Amino acid sequence: MAGRQGAGAIEPQAEKKTEMVAEPDSTLLTKPNPEATNTSAAPPATVSEYEKKKANFMVRTFWTLVMIAGFFAALLAGHIYVVLIITTIQIISFKEVIAIANIGSRARDLRFTKSLNWYWLATTMYFLYGESVVYYFRHIILVDKVLQPLSTHHRFISFCIYIFGFVIFVTSLKPGNLRFQFSQFAWTHMALFLINIQAHFILNNIFEGLIWFFLPAALVITNDIFAYICGITFGRTQLIKLSPKKTVEGFIGAWFSTMVVGLGLTWCLLRSNYFICPATNLATSILQDIHCDPNPVFIPRTYTTPEFFFLPPGHTVSITVAPMYFHTLVWATFASLIAPFGGFFASGLKRTFKLKDFGDSIPGHGGMTDRMDCQFIMGMFAFLYYQTFIAVRDYNPGAVLDMLVTGLGVEDQAHVVKGMLQIWARDGVISPTAAEQILNILGDNLASVSHHLTE
Repeated sequence: MAGRQGAGAIEPQAEKKTEMVAEPDSTLLTKPNPEATNTSAAPPATVSEYEKKKANFMVRTFWTLVMIAGFFAALLAGHIYVVLIITTIQIISFKEVIAIANIGSRARDLRFTKSLNWYWLATTMYFLYGESVVYYFRHIILVDKVLQPLSTHHRFISFCIYIFGFVIFVTSLKPGNLRFQFSQFAWTHMALFLINIQAHFILNNIFEGLIWFFLPAALVITNDIFAYICGITFGRTQLIKLSPKKTVEGFIGAWFSTMVVGLGLTWCLLRSNYFICPATNLATSILQDIHCDPNPVFIPRTYTTPEFFFLPPGHTVSITVAPMYFHTLVWATFASLIAPFGGFFASGLKRTFKLKDFGDSIPGHGGMTDRMDCQFIMGMFAFLYYQTFIAVRDYNPGAVLDMLVTGLGVEDQAHVVKGMLQIWARDGVISPTAAEQILNILGDNLASVSHHLTE
């Protein structure tokens, strides 16, 4: 027992001594000298990282210049080339968005689903492009024997093409994959709405006049640039969690900068008929001498303020300026405060699928969708704003009168007359009593119809 205890007391000391001797050797083997590490391994890693950033910067700069040069070349070459750019952007953006959801189709052996997606795209573009061409170039299409029937029945033809694809989709449904296939169907139609339908309004802006296309696009680009500059200069407060690098200071600073740049761009564009005149044919270019009756928003007007309390009695302040400058401020505000949310939406979508970019269509810049996420919503806003507050509806009174006489009966004509009298009375052109007297003078037939309508 004593010997066992002695042995037991000695053995731990022997083990401890052994560990103490072996420890320095293991330390030398597993933990190299820091000085040696710093002198041998660090410099190559630093050089490699620097070269990588330099190469990425060079690629990004090169393709930025290529895109700028290509954009302005197409802009000056004519409307048809700008249309081709918009078409290319639509197709590439659709491809990138659809590719996110097409990963599962290959795993499920449903490759036909991908082909059907492109069929939906072709159908949508045929319908939307046809709508624009028929509306803006009816005077050319109606005299062509081939295009005239396609124009007259365009919507019905488009519907038949879509229904054919719908039938193909239904017949391709497979038990066990229904949830996936219907999600693909919904995803594709969402992409068509967010990309192609909004791009359709950008296309219409081109035909209304290049200023309605170029100015909104330039405002978004300007806002993006100044948001970056203001953000890195004095940005401190995070704006939204979806984009951690966006700051409130950069957001507000870019707003004011975009308004200033927008006013300068407007001043330049108003001096070019090429930009302010609508498209009459697709062969127009900057080299041609273009003339048109300018939209009233391009013509300077004098605005006079009311008498303010801080001004002497009888004194007002007047300013002569084209109304387009005020519209530019509205567009710059939308491009700065609302359009960026299109980018935030895209950021949320990428985070959902754990993606850095939508694709690699543009070297150094990611995907086309990454560059166009704000442009789509801005282009749609520009079109709706233009049609609501700026567009001038020019109708030939003789053509309208001919339509009323040859295309409407007496009762329908009475509807028109009564409606015009009500509008004149509402706007103060004539009094309500005068409107009633005019109806009585027009005759018993019209008066009876009017009395029937009022009942």
